[in-house]
Amino acid sequence: MTEKTKLIAPRLPRGFEDRTPGEIAAVGAMIDTIRQVYERYGFDPVETPLLELTETLGKFLPDTDRPNAGVFSLQDDDEQWMSLRYDLTAPLARYFAENFETLPKPYRSYRQGYVFRNEKPGPGRFRQFMQFDADTVGAAGPEADAEMCMMMADVMDALGLKGQYVVRVNNRKVLDGVLATAGVSSDEQKLTVLRAIDKLDKFGPEGVKLLLGAGRKDESGDFTKGAGLSSDQIDSIIAYVESGIPAAGVERGSNAHVVSTINALAGLIGGSEAGLQGVQELASIFGLVSAGGFSDRVLLDPSVVRGLEYYTGPVFEIELTFKVQNEKGQDVVFGSVGGGGRYDGLVSRFRREPVPATGFSIGVSRLANALKLTGNLKASEPVGPVVVLVMDKDQTARYQAMVSELRNAGIRAEMFLGNTKNFGKQVAYADKRNAPAVVIEGSQEREQGILQIKDLIAGKQAAAEIADNAEWKAARPGQFEIKRDELVSAIQTLLSQQ
Repeated sequence: MTEKTKLIAPRLPRGFEDRTPGEIAAVGAMIDTIRQVYERYGFDPVETPLLELTETLGKFLPDTDRPNAGVFSLQDDDEQWMSLRYDLTAPLARYFAENFETLPKPYRSYRQGYVFRNEKPGPGRFRQFMQFDADTVGAAGPEADAEMCMMMADVMDALGLKGQYVVRVNNRKVLDGVLATAGVSSDEQKLTVLRAIDKLDKFGPEGVKLLLGAGRKDESGDFTKGAGLSSDQIDSIIAYVESGIPAAGVERGSNAHVVSTINALAGLIGGSEAGLQGVQELASIFGLVSAGGFSDRVLLDPSVVRGLEYYTGPVFEIELTFKVQNEKGQDVVFGSVGGGGRYDGLVSRFRREPVPATGFSIGVSRLANALKLTGNLKASEPVGPVVVLVMDKDQTARYQAMVSELRNAGIRAEMFLGNTKNFGKQVAYADKRNAPAVVIEGSQEREQGILQIKDLIAGKQAAAEIADNAEWKAARPGQFEIKRDELVSAIQTLLSQQ
């Protein structure tokens, strides 16, 4: 007696997911819509590989012999470390620098694909997920940043989310000026301040004050250490964060709101040259936004900070404003589905001269979830192929000829390739394939030169109630007869009517 081979349990590694045909089709339609907007703005596609040299990525890398914290890494046979990309921006910077002499400048491109994070997975947090980016490299002016904001708004409108989002805009130079004026100088304190400001929507001004000071204890008793700032420093930063709140009677996004916010920011940056430059950039961006007719969708919001350290100027974020329930059953705003900003120093890692760049990234999975919640993403199964049933095994050549006729006419079709002669099981297979119809030719039909066409869409409900072959023949739900030479035209007519 031979020992049985141990079976491997079929399971996914944590942080990854499979996708069904319906999900692929729905997300594909969403991506096509985004692509059309990008191309309308004059952006062209480019594709970079999943793997880059580890030194190209630059971020997340530890001071160890194996650089695999934050990213998934492997060593090539020439001892070069490579890593799966963690975003689409660092590979673009490498691509632009490597092809600097031949690319047009500014270089306008979009990219879509999977990125990978070697981090602890959790609810809604995956190790592999898709992003869809657009970037302009080689344009230093605020016109490029304003265009990104307007394009983000047009993408959301095209996806059916008009009135359910805002594009929030800020400038990291302004924040740097405020921090310098407040005397916040250490990198550790700056990072803690950024994280605290980013929690404004979640904890409110009082919660941010705690995170800027000694720290904050949440409802569970967990304590988050704060930035340790003085009360005067905290007051300066809170004044900065609240400078975007419109005064009574002033509409958010109006010209009066933008002007008052910019004036308030100018008063908070002290003598910071970078801060003054940031304020001027924001004024230019919102002048262009207003001229483009986007003032109701693109808003100035000093609380937007964005997490990545390579942002050097304007930053922006798409926030969906409708309510959803969190894990505690509480109503909360859905939140961010994408964002970006200016990163003038990233390409300069590869070239000595400064290369300005700006862009944004959409989180495809998160946006798809939002569209599903709002009814703008239809995750239905795609229509399958017409299935030609195999009623007689010795007639497969005839059935194959039918399939070829349908395919040559541009119709999805297949011949049943299973090992059963059972009529009901073949129809059940076609149902599982979401086939719109099956083609039936038995010996009797063959002698008469006819075919039976079963409309599975019309007959699906009735077919579910039929128990045996005799009952099927008596009822024939959704079934009709055609001449053999009418196959293509009959199927075309049927598909057009479904």
